[in-house]
Formats: sequence, structure tokens, C-alpha cells
Amino acid sequence: MTVVKTSVRNFLAHKGRMALSAVAVLLSVAFVSGTLVFTDTMNTTFDKLFASTSSDVTVSPKGAAAADEAPSQTGKPESLPASVVGRVEKSPGVKSAEGAVSSMSVTVVDTENKNVGATSGAPTIAGNWTDNDLRSMEITSGHAPRGPTEVMVDADTADKHDLKLGDELRTIVVTGDLKAKIVGIATFKVTNPGATILYFDTETAQRGLLGETGLFTQVNVVADDGVSDARLKADLAGSLGGTYKLQTQKEMADAGRDSVGSFLDVMKYAMLGFAGIAFLVGIFLIVNTFSMLVAQRTREIGLMRAIGSSRKQVNRSVLLEAVLLGVVGSIAGVAAGVGLAVGLMELMSSMGMELSTQDLTVKWTTPAIGLVLGVVVTVLAAYIPARRAGKISPMAALRDAGTPADGRAGRIRGTIGLLLTAGGVAALLVSTQAEKASEGSLFLGLGVVLTLIGFVVIGPLLAGFFVRILSTVVLRGFGPVGRMAERNALRNPRRTGATGAALMIGLALVACLSVVGSSMVASATDELDKTVGADFIIQSDTGQPIVPQAQEALEKAPGIAHVTEYKMVEAKLTTPDGKTVSEDLAAADSTYAQDLRRETVAGELSAAYDKDSMSVGDIFADEHGVKVGDELTVAFKGGESAKLKVAAITSDDVSVDKGAKYLSIATAERYLPAEKMPKNVIMFAAAEDGKEKEAYAALKDSLAAYPQYKVQDQTDFKQDLKDQIGQLLNIVYGLLGLAIIVAVLGVVNTLALSVVERTREIGLLRAIGLSRRQLRRMIRLESVVIALFGALLGLGLGMGWGTAAQKLLALEGLGVLEIPWPTIIGVFVASAFVGLFAALVPAFRAGRMNVLNAIATD
Repeated sequence: MTVVKTSVRNFLAHKGRMALSAVAVLLSVAFVSGTLVFTDTMNTTFDKLFASTSSDVTVSPKGAAAADEAPSQTGKPESLPASVVGRVEKSPGVKSAEGAVSSMSVTVVDTENKNVGATSGAPTIAGNWTDNDLRSMEITSGHAPRGPTEVMVDADTADKHDLKLGDELRTIVVTGDLKAKIVGIATFKVTNPGATILYFDTETAQRGLLGETGLFTQVNVVADDGVSDARLKADLAGSLGGTYKLQTQKEMADAGRDSVGSFLDVMKYAMLGFAGIAFLVGIFLIVNTFSMLVAQRTREIGLMRAIGSSRKQVNRSVLLEAVLLGVVGSIAGVAAGVGLAVGLMELMSSMGMELSTQDLTVKWTTPAIGLVLGVVVTVLAAYIPARRAGKISPMAALRDAGTPADGRAGRIRGTIGLLLTAGGVAALLVSTQAEKASEGSLFLGLGVVLTLIGFVVIGPLLAGFFVRILSTVVLRGFGPVGRMAERNALRNPRRTGATGAALMIGLALVACLSVVGSSMVASATDELDKTVGADFIIQSDTGQPIVPQAQEALEKAPGIAHVTEYKMVEAKLTTPDGKTVSEDLAAADSTYAQDLRRETVAGELSAAYDKDSMSVGDIFADEHGVKVGDELTVAFKGGESAKLKVAAITSDDVSVDKGAKYLSIATAERYLPAEKMPKNVIMFAAAEDGKEKEAYAALKDSLAAYPQYKVQDQTDFKQDLKDQIGQLLNIVYGLLGLAIIVAVLGVVNTLALSVVERTREIGLLRAIGLSRRQLRRMIRLESVVIALFGALLGLGLGMGWGTAAQKLLALEGLGVLEIPWPTIIGVFVASAFVGLFAALVPAFRAGRMNVLNAIATD
């Protein structure tokens, strides 16, 4: 009990000194808790949506796309005959059955030709209004559509785009454009995560979305009273045989949950990974805090030992303080995590994914996980300082407060650090020599971990070396104040090394990702310059196929030498070794050989576009023993089987169209019925000589009525690629910002405790003539050199990781290494400002010390 009282008293006595460590725990726990609450809330939202939109049993075609699959490349979803509805109605256990039409291969624009569809990644869905829709929606304005010129939209889309009754919408589908006026607005009874929904009458939906009447995409079945969904499904299976896919409401909901679950899991574990990095950085802060508190209380602990406290009691006392710190920080972190989740929901809503706080889900496991993580991490971080406290002898009570600083790191620690670093460097070098990316990635991961741990362990040795170099460049110009700042940073290399290591981790990841991102852009740009011969590329950002009316407009544009079609055809290939594999074949015009220059290792690529011919990549050829002249059996999905001759083998040492297998569109059309022939996923165009600018403008004008597609020249395409990678990196940098914030708190805490530790020294310096301004400058310069030391280690380590990663990615065609020096230099310079910012409060407090009180401090 005495140990507990002592721990609580010490914790309350030093609560100000522990505040920043508590904030580090708070931030890390908040990120974990916020991530869990956010993803649980999204799961709740989608679960409610999927449960409310599914009938008791749904009957759909066998080949219907799953919920997580892209829209059909034919532009039309799989369908079943309307006669199935009658067969279903006659089945036992059926109360009612109705046919439904639904398609995601649509684009909706207003009278100003602006896309009013979903932009957040959610689908735009068009269909017919059915009784089943009343489960999830209610008409709150106007009425349901009654003819081909009427349409109803969901209320969220109407609010977002300021749509009202009487406004005209144009729905772009493969069969043509559907122009209709809004006659009704339907509101979701549950949260709509961002989808855009349009409803037509049944006949219009069938003709416009499926190409003809008498077809449905599914049948919604309601069970009789007392009949379970499972029983109804079994009865329907007996009535319909195995011709169609049958799913109960639960199975539909599970399928929908699985479709978004993979996306949510990626986001969840990525965010938890960054929270883990923040925890790792926080460990250095907590270790430093307790190490300095133990050092400052050396005399006090010695007195405790002198009056009878055992080593274990002293050790437990420090660990109990860590438990209190972990509990306080974790409880505050869980509460902050809920606020963070609400903030993320608001952010997602502003980006188009609507999430309601009414669905806010806080499971009991979330605070439990946050509390356990926070306390365990804090106690583990405090263990070494606690052991150090337990080793303080009673004789320490007779000495001045404080312990001699460790002027140099122990030889054993240094040796271990050097061995770990050398092992990590060796692993990184091995990864760069790997012949397969899968093999090299294991060595890359091992090298990253070992070098990181090695640099942390060897940090005190590195501090003594690099701080002197940085001081020569940065501090010597400030005279005696600069020299004192240097000596303060060198006074305790272990402390400086730990503080710098906290900043090192975040900046190492920033540097690594910057190198990889820049190398990816440079490699892709170089690849495009070498291989892409087309002047223009036409495609949709959302993966929508190019509708025939847009294709026709493109082909009529003036100044165009040729337009190339490019389709993806699903097929199963039977190779000479007897294996059957599912593959996507690239069916294109013969001009594609000009639009994309591919090196061949055997045969002529132009011959692959001849009748009943094709090409394969050299990796595929090596795996299956395929040679030029061999015949492959190709079973086209939805069509016939054919024997196609291999006319060329292309090199897969590329990043564009890696592994592609080419054949002509004419060949694909011979074995696929017209309704199964995919639409173009992308198209290419070449301008007539000297008419590039005119052709560019003409193509853009020709697609003005189709905002879902964009025309890009090679400059646009490269910039788009750069922007996409840049946006991804910015998101990652933003998440890494949490770790950097915690590292900055570590610098602040180290300086603040260091000021307390040096109170008498500061008083003496002021007494012999050091001004307040000089004192503050000394502390700021010390902070700057520590921050620059951490940045130097982090950026150097990160560039090493990034270089090794690029060498590994070169096996996948990304062969250009580019170091983003402006970013690296900018981050290094910014680190100096981080150091200045971190020193503001400690320097201000030091400058306000009373000189006599400071000298009298024990």
C-alpha cells in the first residue's frame, strides 16, 4: 500500500512533467480507437443498407456480377427472361414475386452537361421502381415514373446537385441517351453511403438498360407467412433447377458486406499501422521522460533505499506511475478517438460518402483495446528506467541530485547496434540482387527492420559524431551560446539519440515513400516515352466502357489519322502443357501496334492481328512452354471455342500492358455473339501530321456531351499519373504526421525536463552575465541541432530503404531511380523550424526563472 501511495504522490507531484507523455499516449490511442469506431460505424451503415434493400430471396442469372465487381464491359448487365417471374410465382412458399431491372453502367448529367452521379467511389445505379424498393425508400415528393419521359431520383442526389421536380436529366447508356424529367424524389429510410439512384418505369428501364423488353436482371421474391428464407430458397431451387443463382436476404447482405469489407479492411489496417508507428515513436518519449525523472529523483530514491525500500519496491513504484500515466492517457485517448471518428465521418461526407452519426458504433472492445494498448505500451516503455531506478544505492542519498550523464554509449550496446545495422544493410543489398520480387521483398522487409533497430540502438554513438558536425555548420556562428548549445546536446548522448530516433522514424518513412513515389513517376514517364506512340488516350476515370455514341463522335473528329479500339475479352486458354487458365485477352485494332510499341522476343506482333492469331507475353510462354506457331484452345466467355495460333511472343520487361495477350477485334467477333462483345475500355487516336493541336481540340469538342470520358495527350497522361501518386503520398504523409507530432512532443518534453534538470546551472549562467535572450537562444539552438540530427538519420535511412525498394520494383518494370532532392532538402530544412517550434515553451520558461531561486535549487 505504501508503494501505491508513493507512486500516486510522485505522479501528482510531477504531473506537469508527464503531461506531454500523456498527450503522446492520448494521440496514439485516439488513432486506434477512432479507426475502430469509424470502420465499425461504416460496417453498421452498410449492414443496414444491404439488409433493407434485399428481398427474402433473390433470383438472378448465373453469370451476374458480384457486388464488388466492376460494371459489365458490354454495357449491359446479365439478364433473365420475364417468364421466370411466372415460374417463381407458382413455386410453393412464394407470397409474391416481381421482376427488377438494375444497371451500374450508366452516367447521368443535368441540363448543363454536369455529371450528377456519385463521385466518391459509390455506384450510380439506374433501374425500375418496385415494391421491394419500399423497404428502403419512400417517395417524399412527386410520384413514381409512369412513362419514358419521367424519372425519379434519390433525395441525397437531389440535395447535393440542387435538383427539383421538373428538371431534366440525361442518362447515358449503351443503347443511347434517355432524356426524362424528374417527377419524383425518394428518400432513403436508412443512411445512403453516397450512391446515386435513378428510377424509370419498368418498360423504359428494360429497353434503355437491357436493350429490349421482356428481360429482368433479377426477381425479388417474398415468402409466405411462416416460410423461412432458407426453406423458400430450397423450394425455388426445386422449381427452377440449377439454371439461376438463388440468394437469401442474409446471403445478399453478406455478399454486399464482403464487397465493401475488403476496402474497409485495407483502410482499417493501414490506419492502425500508422497508429502503431505513433506508438513506437511514443515509446521513445516515455522512455526519455521516465529516464530523466529517475535521474532527477536520484537523491530521493537513494533516501527511500536508505530508510528500507527494496529494489523491487522502487521498481514497482516507477512502474505504477507508468500505469497511472497509461490509464489517464488511454481514457482520454478513447474519448478523443470517438471525436476523431465523427470528424472522419464529416470528412467523408464532404467528399461524397454520406455517413450518419445516428449509426455511430462504439463496441465495448474499442475502449478495452485502447486502454490495454495504452497501458501495456507505457509500462513496457517505462520498464528500463524503472530497472535503472531499482539499482540506485542508498549512498546516492549522500550525493547531489542527478546522476552523471553517460558520456558515451556502452561498448556492448555499440557492438550490438553495429551488428544489427550491418545485418540490415546486407539484407537490403541482397534484396537488390533478387531475381523475383516475391523473394526480394522478404529481404527488403528484414533489412528495413534491422537497420531501423540498429540505428535506434547505435543512436548515442551517432549522436556524438553527427551533432559535432551539425554544430560546426549550424551553431559555431552563434559564438559562446552556440558552443554551450552543442555541449548540452552532447552532455547525454543516450538522451539525444533517443529524442532524435523518435523523429527519425517518421522522416525515414517519408523519405522512403518519396523516393519510391518519384521513381514510380519517373519510370512510368520513361516507359511512356519509349512505348506509347498514340497522340491521344481516351478513357473514363470510373472504368465505364465507352458507349457507341461517344465512339462514333470520336471517329468523326477532324484531323485524326486513326482511332484504335481496345477491348478486354474474358476467356479460358488451354496451353500445350495441358493446363487451362482464365485470362483477359486484349482485343484491339491492328493500329494498336503503332499506338503501343512492344518489343517482341519471337515472331512479329503485327501478325498477331491476323485471322485466328494472337500473341502472348514471354513470362506466360516460359511458364507453359508456348512457342511461336503453337495453337492454343481459347474458350471465349459467352461464346465459342477456337484454335488460335501464337504469332508473336512479347517482352514483359515493361510496366504498360505487362503480360498482355493480343488478338484482333475481328477474331474476337468471330467467336462472340454481338450482345456479348465488350465495349471499349479505352481508345487511342493519332493526329494527322502537323495537326496535333487541332485534333486535340476536336476530340475534346466531340466528347463535350459525354463528361464521363476525358481526352488526354501524353503530357496530360503523365501529369495525371503524377497527380494520382502525389495524392496517395499526401494521404500517407498526413497519416505519418501523427508520428511526427508525437516526435515533436518528445523534443519538447526532453527540453522541458532538461531545463528542470539544469535549473541550478541556468541560475549560475544568468548570475555570471548570460542574458535571457542568450539563454533562450541556447535552448532553441540545442533543439534545432537535435531535430536536425534526427532528420539527418531519418532521411539518410529512408533514402536507403527507398533505393532498395526501387531496385526491387525494377523487376516489375519500374527501372528508373529518382531521388526527390527538393523534397528531401525541404524536409531537412523544415526540421530546423520544427526544432525552433519545439523549443518555444521550454525556452520561455527557462528565461522566466528567478536567478536566486534557481541557484538555491537542490
